[in-house]
Amino acid sequence: MEKHIQLPITRETARTIKSGESCLLSGVIYTARDAAHKRLCALLEEGKPLPFDVKDATIYYVGPTPAKPGQVIGSAGPTTSYRMDAYSPAMIAAGETGMIGKGKRSPEVIAAMKEYGAVYFAAIGGAGALLSSCIKEAEIVAYEDLGAEAVRRLRVENLPVVCVIDSEGNNLYETGREAFLKTLQ
Repeated sequence: MEKHIQLPITRETARTIKSGESCLLSGVIYTARDAAHKRLCALLEEGKPLPFDVKDATIYYVGPTPAKPGQVIGSAGPTTSYRMDAYSPAMIAAGETGMIGKGKRSPEVIAAMKEYGAVYFAAIGGAGALLSSCIKEAEIVAYEDLGAEAVRRLRVENLPVVCVIDSEGNNLYETGREAFLKTLQ
């Protein structure tokens, strides 16, 4: 059973999403990878406004390929998330409630998720063409000079993700492995 989630995700909603749940996201998300995160966090440190409202925002770690004629966006598969771990606690403290990527997260990111109420979703790596079909609108909102890594505002419909780490720190990468190992005994 998939959980349908209308974006943006408030802190209260984030606390209802549980590790292991398959979710379909609809609404607005933003894209940012490590170069953009570095710039965003520099603005936060300087007390300057961000180029988009991070409150209740979900950020997809993706650098999409160029759109072909007639397409909204090119292939849009997830980037390895640990590359954003140095920046994610500050972004979560600033209001970010959702992150989409692939791979494990650091203890510092998980601690911030628990403290503020945020969730981490995994998208399937290698399925960028499928994921891009869920993107209905795309526009660059900041850092156009970064090319594929520019910050984009995306409107998505039924983007398939799995909640890997919830706001309580439950981690599917750990619990799933433990459950599998029990089947081998």
